[in-house]
Amino acid sequence: MSQWELRLRLLAIRVVIVATFLVLGTRLWHLQIVRRHEFQVRADRQRLRIETIEAPRGVFYDRNRHLLVNNVPRYTVSLTWARLPQKPEALERTLERLSSLLGIPVSNRQSAPVASLSGPHDVRDITIPSAATDLVGMLREAKEHPFDPYPLATSVDRQLAFIVLEELPQLPGVAVHIQPTRHYPDGPLFSHVLGYLWRMPAEEVERYISMPGSDYTPNDLVGYAALERTMETELHGRRGRKHIEVDAFGREVALLKVEPPQPGHSLVLTLDRDLQAQVERYLRRGMAAVKSKSAVAIVQSVRTGEVLSMVSLPSYDNNLFAQGKIESFAALRQDPSLPMFNRAIAGQYPPGSTFKIIPASAGLQEGIINRETTLRCEGTLTLETQGQWLFHCWINRYGVGHGDLNILGALAQSCDIYFYEMAGGYGDFPGLGLDGLNHYARMFGLGEPTGIELSGEEEGLVPYAKWKRLNVDEVWTTGDTYNAAIGQGYVLATPLQMVNAFSALANDGTLYKPQVIREIIDAEGNIIRPFQPEIIRELDVSPEVLATVREGLRVAVVDGTAPLANLPEIAVAGKTGSAEFGVPNAEGERPTHAWFVAYAPAEDPEVAVVVFIEGGGEGSSAAAPLAAEILRYYFGLPIPVPPEP
Repeated sequence: MSQWELRLRLLAIRVVIVATFLVLGTRLWHLQIVRRHEFQVRADRQRLRIETIEAPRGVFYDRNRHLLVNNVPRYTVSLTWARLPQKPEALERTLERLSSLLGIPVSNRQSAPVASLSGPHDVRDITIPSAATDLVGMLREAKEHPFDPYPLATSVDRQLAFIVLEELPQLPGVAVHIQPTRHYPDGPLFSHVLGYLWRMPAEEVERYISMPGSDYTPNDLVGYAALERTMETELHGRRGRKHIEVDAFGREVALLKVEPPQPGHSLVLTLDRDLQAQVERYLRRGMAAVKSKSAVAIVQSVRTGEVLSMVSLPSYDNNLFAQGKIESFAALRQDPSLPMFNRAIAGQYPPGSTFKIIPASAGLQEGIINRETTLRCEGTLTLETQGQWLFHCWINRYGVGHGDLNILGALAQSCDIYFYEMAGGYGDFPGLGLDGLNHYARMFGLGEPTGIELSGEEEGLVPYAKWKRLNVDEVWTTGDTYNAAIGQGYVLATPLQMVNAFSALANDGTLYKPQVIREIIDAEGNIIRPFQPEIIRELDVSPEVLATVREGLRVAVVDGTAPLANLPEIAVAGKTGSAEFGVPNAEGERPTHAWFVAYAPAEDPEVAVVVFIEGGGEGSSAAAPLAAEILRYYFGLPIPVPPEP
C-alpha cells in the first residue's frame, strides 16, 4: 500500500469520525436544547404527580346529636389504566400477581387462584365493588376513564394491603389507598331513612360530572337511596389535592404541596334515636302477635311536621352496601318480603276507617250534616241503582246495627252505614257526592306526595270517574262512592299521608310538609341551614268543624272502637281502621290490614302516631295497643305492671 493510499484511508476515517460526532452532537443538541421542554415535561410527569385526597363525607345525627353514621377507614386496591405496562408480557405478569394477591381470576374462564401468602388475612373478605368479576373485565371498565383510579377491591385486610404496598415496584399502575367508608352503627334501625352508597350508575355519570363545580369521577360512590341520595350534594364535600414526587417505582418520596379537602356538610335529623329503637321494639312484638310480616309506625310533631320516628319492617342492614357486597344486594332484591321497600312512604294501602275524618269534615263544612244530624244504621243498606246492591256495616257480622247516630257517634263507633249515606246519599238524603269527597281528600294531602326529603315516595290514589273508565273500563257508581267514603274500594294512601292528615286535624287546620332534616351543619358544627316548618296549605275547614271531628275521635278512644288506646294519665284521640284487601275466603270475608292513627294530648295535641300492620286483622285490637305503648313511652308515662296470676 502506497503512502498516498494510506493517507486517503486515514482521511476517510477522520471524516467518518467527525461526521459521527457531528451527528451525535446534532442529536444531543436536538434532544437537550430543541426538545428540552418536552422531555422535561415527560420527566416531571413521571416524577411529579397530583393525587386526590378524599373529602370526608358528611354524617348524620339524631335530634339530640347522637351519631347515626360515621366514616371509617378501609384499604382499597386500585389501578390506573394509563399507568399500566404497555408490553403484553409485563401486563400479564402484573395481572397474574394481582390475581394471586387478591383472589380475583384474571379471566372468568379460569378459576380464582389461591393466594400464595402467609398470614392471617383472608381473601374471601375482600369486596369487589364492580359488576365485572375478573381482572380482564375490570380492565375494560377502567379503560373507559384511563386516568382515574379504578377500584379493584375494597375492604382489604390491613396485612394484605401492606403486602401489596411492598410489591408496588413490581405492580406498575396499581395503588393502595385509604378510603373513608360508611359505617351505620344501628344498621337496620335507620336504613330506610338514611339509605346507602354505591358505585355511580352509568346512566347518571354525565349528570354528576356536569354539575356546576363538580369534582365527581365515574368511579365514585354516591347516595343510592333515602337521605344519602336526596342530600348527596350537601354530603359529598370537595376533594383536596396533594402534589408529590415519586421514585421510579411510583412510590412517594416527597410531598410538595397540599390543597386540603372540604368536608361535606352533616345533617341533624328530626328523628330521636331512643324513640326509634323503642317504636321498632313495640312494632316487632305487635307483628309477632298477629303473625304479620310487615308493618309501619310513624311519630310526628303536629305543631311543626317534624318526623320523630319512622319505622318500616322488615328492614335491611345498609352496612352490607357500605362494604360493597354485590351478592348481598342481589339477595335483598330477590327477598319476597321486600326489606328494602320503605312502606312508610311508598306503601299504598286502603286506609279503611281512618279515612272517615275526611268525609266527616267535608259533610260538616258543606252543611250536608251538622252535629245533631242523625242517620240510622240497621246493619245493612240496600242500594237500588242498576239492580240491588247490599252494603254492610262492620257491626253486621254480629247481626245488629248501630241504630240512630250523629256524627260523634258515627266516628266513635266507626259506623259504615252513616258514612255511606252521608257521602253518597240515600233516598231523599242528598249526600256529599264524589267530587266533594275527593276535594276534601286532596285538601287533607291524599293523592299527592307529601314532599318529605326521602326518595321513592308514592302519591297514593284518590279515584274519580274518569280514572275508573281509563283504568278499569267501567263507569263510576254510587256504590263506588260508598266504598270510597270508608277508605275502601280504589282509595289508597301511605301511612305518612294518613298521620300527616291527622296532624292537620289536630293542630286546627295546618297541613305541614313532613320533614326529617332539622339542621344542616358544617364540619365544625356550625348551623348552615336551620329547620324551618313548611306549610303545604291551610285546610279550608272551620275551627268549629275540626273541633267536632276531634271530639268524635276522643269519644272513639273513651267509649268507642279504640278502648285499648285509652291512657289514664293522658287524653288520647284516634281512629281505628280495618281495611279489606285480597281474595275472600269461603265465608266471603277478606283479610284486613290493621290501622290506628291517634294524637295526644287530645286537649292540646303535641304528637300524632300511625300504626299500620299489614294483614294484621282488626285495628282496634292489633294496632291501637301499640300506639298506646308508643305514646306512653314518648310522654314518659310509667309502664303498668301486669297483675300476678
